[in-house]
Amino acid sequence: MSGRRSRQYSNGASSRRTITDDEIIELVSKLQQLLPQTRNTNTTPASNKASANKVLQETCNYIKKLQKEMDDLSVRLCQLLSTVDADSAEAAVIRALI
Repeated sequence: MSGRRSRQYSNGASSRRTITDDEIIELVSKLQQLLPQTRNTNTTPASNKASANKVLQETCNYIKKLQKEMDDLSVRLCQLLSTVDADSAEAAVIRALI
């Protein structure tokens, strides 16, 4: 019966859409499949709320981790760029990655 409950959310200035619990569960499941540490975790309907909380928290942590890795890689690429000839093909590749 959880599919019958719904929530409204606004995705624009005046538009409102209703999202059901089943849609939330489906979206959380999709997020879970994207997270490397939770891909193989099976949940039961009774644990969906706790699981959703965990998946959302893990998603936030994973995004923060990816952002830090991107920043670190950008720093490393800048350091690498400073060691190669500015007009070389390697420099062009590094600039394209930054």
